Amino acid sequence: MSTHYRHDVVIIGRGAAGLALALRLPTDHRIAVLSKGDVKQSSTYWAQGGMAAVLHARDSVDAHVEDTLRAGAGLCHRDAVELTVSHSRETVDWLASLGVDFDLREDMDSTQSPEYHLAQEGGHSHRRIVHAADRTGGAIGEVLEERARQASNIDLLPGRVAVDLVVQGGQCKGIYVLNEQEDSVDLFEADAVVLASGGASKVYLYTSNPDGASGDGIAMAWRAGCRVANLEFNQFHPTCLYHPDAKSFLITEALRGEGAYLTLPNGDRFMPDFDDRAELAPRDIVARAIDHEMKRLGADCVYLDISHREPDFVRQHFPTIYERCLEFGIDITTDRIPVVPAAHYTCGGVMVDDQGRTDVAGLYAIGECSFTGLHGANRMASNSLLECLVYAQAAAGHISNQLKSPPDQVGPPPWDESQVTDSDEDVVISHNWDELRRFMWDYVGIVRTNKRLQRALRRAGLLQGEIAEYYSNYKVTNDLLELRNLAMVAELMIRCAMERKESRGLHYTLDYPELLAKGEDTILIPDNYRAREVTS
Repeated sequence: MSTHYRHDVVIIGRGAAGLALALRLPTDHRIAVLSKGDVKQSSTYWAQGGMAAVLHARDSVDAHVEDTLRAGAGLCHRDAVELTVSHSRETVDWLASLGVDFDLREDMDSTQSPEYHLAQEGGHSHRRIVHAADRTGGAIGEVLEERARQASNIDLLPGRVAVDLVVQGGQCKGIYVLNEQEDSVDLFEADAVVLASGGASKVYLYTSNPDGASGDGIAMAWRAGCRVANLEFNQFHPTCLYHPDAKSFLITEALRGEGAYLTLPNGDRFMPDFDDRAELAPRDIVARAIDHEMKRLGADCVYLDISHREPDFVRQHFPTIYERCLEFGIDITTDRIPVVPAAHYTCGGVMVDDQGRTDVAGLYAIGECSFTGLHGANRMASNSLLECLVYAQAAAGHISNQLKSPPDQVGPPPWDESQVTDSDEDVVISHNWDELRRFMWDYVGIVRTNKRLQRALRRAGLLQGEIAEYYSNYKVTNDLLELRNLAMVAELMIRCAMERKESRGLHYTLDYPELLAKGEDTILIPDNYRAREVTS
C-alpha cells in the first residue's frame, strides 16, 4: 500500500552533504532524509585521509586555490574553487563545534593554544589535511548523524531507494521512493528536493566505494531534464588493498604524504621516473603509472611501503589501516602493502550553480553527484568532503530564503504499478550488472581508445533496452533500480569520453594523447543529446 508524505525539504542521501544540509536548514522546516542505509553505507564514512582546509599561517587561500587549479588540469572553475576554499576554516570550526574530534599536534606544551595536526597529500603544496586519525569520514559522519537524530524536525528514513523525480510544469514536486521494508513505492511531496546521493563508481568492476554508489542522483536528474557535465573524468584511487578477501579497502593517500614509497615486486621505486613529485604527484598520474607498470610486467599489483618509518608512528597515525591489514596477515610496520588502482570518485555530475541549484526549479544537487566546477579534470585529494559541506551550507541558505508554496490543489499522482508483476527472472539483473561493470572496466577505464569506447557504447545501449523492458513489466527492486541507473550513467560517461578529443587529467586516450591548447567542459543536454538506443 503506497503512502503519500509531505515535507518542506526531501534529501536523498545520508552522507556528509545530505546530513550537513539537513542541519543547516532552519528548524521550522520539516525535513526527510531518505537513504538506502545509515551513514556507514555512504562514501563519507569510508573517507580515511581527511579534509583539506587552510588552517596554518604558512598556508593561504591563494595557495590552496592554485594547487586545486593545477591538479584540475585547466578545467576547474576558479569561482567555484575560491568559494569552496575560502569557506574551509569556518567549515572546520562548524564541525568542531558539533563535536568532531580532529587530531591535534603532539609537539605542543600546555601553554600553547591547541593546533590541528595537518597531513599532506598529493597535489598539495602545504600540510593542510585536517583529520581524525585515518577515519576522518567516519568521525564526521557519526557526529552529523547523531546531531540529525537529535533534531525534532528531521526524519531519518533508511531502507528507501529513490525511483524517479516528479516534475510538473518545469518544477520538481517530489520523488517516488521504494520502501524496501513495506515493498511499496511511496510519494514524497516537497517544496525542495535535494540530491545528495553520491557518485557512480560502482559502474566499474573494481571500486573503493560502498555498494550504494550507483549514480542514482545523476541518472534521475538526467531523466528529469537536467544537464550533466564532465562524466568522462572518473578518478581511480591509486592504492586499494589487493587481497582476495579485502573487497574494496582503500589505503589512504596520507601514507604517501608521510613518506610511503610505491615499489615494483622487486622492490624498486618507480614514481620518480614518471613525475618530479614522485609519490606525491596527483592521483591521475600515480594511477596511470601503476597501471603502466602492472601491464608492462604482467604483475597483479604493486606495493606501498612505509616500513621505514617508526612502528609507533605508523600505528598511531594509521590505526585503522594497520588493524585491517593485520587481519590479512600484513603488518604494515614491517611488510609491504599490495595495492592496485580502483574507481574512487566521479568528478562530473549534475550541473549546478553556486547554491546547488539544477536546471529544474526546486531541485538541488550537492556532493559527489553534482558538478560545481571545483574538481576540473582531476579532483585534488581531500577537497571532496570540503565541497560537500560548503555547498550544503550554500544550498541551505537558498532553500531557506525561498517562500514556501502552498500545496497544489492537484498534487503529483501516486505510483501506479497496476500493470506489473513480481519477477521470476532476477538472473537477468545479476547477469547484466556483472556485464556492465566488466565492460566499463575493460573499455572505459584508466586508458581508453576510440574502439574501446564504441564497443562500450553498443553494449550500454543493448543493456538499456533489456533493462527498460524488464522495468516496464516487473515490480521495482533495489537491484533493478541501481542497474537501471548505472546503465544510464555508463552511457553518459561513454558519450562524454567520446566527445573529448584530447587527453586531459583523468581522461587518457591512446587516440588523442596530446593536450588541447584550451580546455572546455563536456556538457550533455537532455533535449538535444538524449541518450538514445544504439544501433550497430
